Amino acid sequence: MNYKFISMIGLFLWSASCAPKAGPDATSGDEVRLITLDPGHFHAALVQKTSYPQVSSEVYVYAPEGEDVAEHLKKIAAYNTRAESPTQWDEKVYTGADYQEKMLAEKKGNVVVLAGNNGRKTEYIRNAVSAGLHVLADKPMTIGAAGFEELKECFEIAGRNRVLLYDIMTERFEITTMLQRAFSRLPAVYGEQLAGTPDDPAVTKESVHHFFKTVSGNPLIRPVWFFDTEQQGEGIVDVTTHLVDLVQWACFPEQVIHYGTDIELLDANRWTTPLSPAQFREVTGQDVYPDYLRKDVRDDTLRVYANGDITYRIKGIHAKVSVIWNYTYPEGGGDTHYSVMKGSRAQLVIEQGKEQNYKPSLSIRMAPGTDADAYEKDLSNALTVITEQFPGVSLHKLEDGLWQVIVPEHYHNGHEAHFGQVTENFLSFLKDGALPAWETPNMLAKYYVTTHALELAKNKP
Repeated sequence: MNYKFISMIGLFLWSASCAPKAGPDATSGDEVRLITLDPGHFHAALVQKTSYPQVSSEVYVYAPEGEDVAEHLKKIAAYNTRAESPTQWDEKVYTGADYQEKMLAEKKGNVVVLAGNNGRKTEYIRNAVSAGLHVLADKPMTIGAAGFEELKECFEIAGRNRVLLYDIMTERFEITTMLQRAFSRLPAVYGEQLAGTPDDPAVTKESVHHFFKTVSGNPLIRPVWFFDTEQQGEGIVDVTTHLVDLVQWACFPEQVIHYGTDIELLDANRWTTPLSPAQFREVTGQDVYPDYLRKDVRDDTLRVYANGDITYRIKGIHAKVSVIWNYTYPEGGGDTHYSVMKGSRAQLVIEQGKEQNYKPSLSIRMAPGTDADAYEKDLSNALTVITEQFPGVSLHKLEDGLWQVIVPEHYHNGHEAHFGQVTENFLSFLKDGALPAWETPNMLAKYYVTTHALELAKNKP
């Protein structure tokens, strides 16, 4: 029998008499019960790095047997046994070949968490929402234009079945990004949003990532399939999901964006990152390339289409997003983010390089031709609006027309903590019984940009 229960720590049963349902009644305060399906990415574990009062400690995991699920359970065990604020997750694991069918037949929980092989993610989403289960999915929800059409159907099914389908947009909770958005909403500081041009976009976002890194203090072992773009997706449809989302979220807060009328793709490019056999071994623990990666091997070097950029127009504003993957980061470094928003009165710039000690920093750069004295007074007055939402934030004048936004240390809680913040947001939507009206159309707009940009880049002469 393939069904095995792994009791990782004693469980406090909240609602022992509550029978399983296809999905929680969001208006009745029903307990949320998580199902983790085929966890192949460490983001699945990060959802459980913290506990939530309304979520049962009992979590059902359905997955094919192998290293992916083993690594996932190892991370959950580490959270349960850590010295500070340990969690109490009780993982119940099924590893039969029919894991998806078993999950759909049993419906032990009511919220499916998806973070793994992106080649099957849209299929998993469709089957879950069709069964009346809510879905909290890591990005990307889909990795190609055909998948985009299927994703549209998934949202339609979710609507009919009155379940929520939501993706994990952690970057909305990064403090300098939140402040960049907040300052851009103040006309006295930012002025009017510039439109820019294809060669000089009004909004630019670039993200640099690394294959070899540490997660929760330990070296990250990535699954081999992560390096197959047919399973993971190319960089242009993966990390750029966050960047496209931030363009929409910052420039058009709580506004509906229609992908058919509000977006025009202008240009897209893609290129590879090389991995030597030694690097591949270090990051995967495997000595040889599997057959499905041979198509991407040249002179014994694996070449992964992990990089890309997209230039597009959204509601008349020119934007450019770029993703770059290196093998690993320099000493003291990590993943980095660069972002510029251009208004008529100022540019809001996030930098995270060596000069910033690889820590994101936001600066405000007054536009040329602006009255400096008047602007400084306006900026000082506007700061009171910011501190109402972000107490303790201040400004440090670096030179005439240039200020650094000083952020108290407690706001820098780190990428891993953002998964808990997204999950808490999702739980509040479950309680309300619906997503905000703009979220679903804007998710579709986001995936339209990424998937169709990939087609544009592939078809370039």
